[in-house]
Amino acid sequence: MTDRSDAHTATTPLAGRRVLVTGGTTGIGRAIAVLLASEGAKVFVCGRDAQHLDDALARIREVGEGDGITIDLAEEENVARLFEAATGYLGGLDIAVVNAARGAEGLTDMSEADLRYTIGSNFTAYLLSAQHAAKAMGAHGENATGQGDIVLIGSMSAYVLGKESTVYAGIKYGIQGFAIALRRELGKKGVRVSLVEPGLTGSDMVEGTSEEQAERIDKEEMLRAEDIAVGVHYLLTQPRRAVVQQVTISPRMQDEE
Repeated sequence: MTDRSDAHTATTPLAGRRVLVTGGTTGIGRAIAVLLASEGAKVFVCGRDAQHLDDALARIREVGEGDGITIDLAEEENVARLFEAATGYLGGLDIAVVNAARGAEGLTDMSEADLRYTIGSNFTAYLLSAQHAAKAMGAHGENATGQGDIVLIGSMSAYVLGKESTVYAGIKYGIQGFAIALRRELGKKGVRVSLVEPGLTGSDMVEGTSEEQAERIDKEEMLRAEDIAVGVHYLLTQPRRAVVQQVTISPRMQDEE
């Protein structure tokens, strides 16, 4: 057999790995869950809508193995409940994809209740999910040593600061800084932390009908959720010595002004 050791780096297989995807019932999260399940990972997903959960699980089970629950991660104690359910089903945790989020209006167009709920969903739940993931992967505590991957799904909104993006962009910019610091905190404890920042991607969080979004995808002005899933697949399959710190994936024709 030809020696190809200098032709390609070693890859980490996904088969048998135990994966939690928050917000894994629609859009980017669903695409990630389906792809990883198709590679032999055992996945657990969550979302807020029972119909979306059923649809996602039907597709996941066509290609692999998975389960999930409906839950609102903005509510107190629900992140802990999610991780208890996920690790119970999976028998542990190797990968956590922290993705669950909601859209937001401009700061002056939101009520205080909506603002607090959005922060709870898009920021507080991210930090709590990462904290619980680190604990489940054996990396919780000053001298702990574990192993695993935490993938935070951010957004190019952290850079593209429109006048109506005050809340959403502010949170995603915060997630960017959190990801950098968390990578340094957990790297020596055996856990890799990566940030994936998608550009405009077709989903129920984006304006336009499914037909209008499909037209924009055809024009390469918008990505499919599966495009982001491939990026996550790439970073998860790199050798353990390598951490892909940040991946920004944008449509070729996206207008960033």
